[in-house]
Amino acid sequence: MDEERTEAWWSRRAWALLSAVRERAPLVQCTTNLVSMDIAANVLTAAGASPAMLHCLREIPDFTPRCDVVYINVGTLSEDWLPSMRAAASAGRPWVLDPVAAAASGFRMEACLELLALRPAVVRGNASEILALAASSDSSSSFNGVDSSHDSGEALQAAKALARSSGSVIAVSGAVDFITDGQQVISASNGVAMMQKITACALAIFGLAGEIGMESAKGPASLRTHLIDALYGLDEQTVTSGVKIALVP
Repeated sequence: MDEERTEAWWSRRAWALLSAVRERAPLVQCTTNLVSMDIAANVLTAAGASPAMLHCLREIPDFTPRCDVVYINVGTLSEDWLPSMRAAASAGRPWVLDPVAAAASGFRMEACLELLALRPAVVRGNASEILALAASSDSSSSFNGVDSSHDSGEALQAAKALARSSGSVIAVSGAVDFITDGQQVISASNGVAMMQKITACALAIFGLAGEIGMESAKGPASLRTHLIDALYGLDEQTVTSGVKIALVP
């Protein structure tokens, strides 16, 4: 399979996954931060999912096992929410960890490492966050954490090492996003720079929606609105011709 066909295959795969979400309307429990809660709910709805913003520990035994997937974001971490995060991560559903500012404090890093040990299906973070997690989860690691966030090569190596040690797929967000299972690496090159001014945006489908939304946006606030509209309106032709996903040699 040559490179051109490989990229075409990934584009078709992206459309197939978005179509499956729209068809199934999966129930997504979000134990997420107060800053991005609104846009996370609206983006998930626009993509075809059914978000549930749930944080109460007492609800988790009844609610979480019925979910299709769990999303845990530690952006506004508190001691009150951490037990809910642990319980949701342990409920037997596939789940995603977003280790926002993992190295900002000892408490935050300890919480992220504790959640990482509960084996998320996916860990999504920027280069600084992935470097910090890789360095903290492996005492023999040579990764230097947040001071090396500018080095995308080192961040990718940290992501591969973290994927192998945790068993999770690691997604590193940036100007180009990288996703790895520890062996294979793919890149997603969609998006616009202004998306960095909006919380809770990541990866190819959202990046494509951001590109379309930017055509009408005048700034971060209007981009947010147009991105959600563009995500809702994505069709097969737009996705398969616009998504930029490639296998990294």
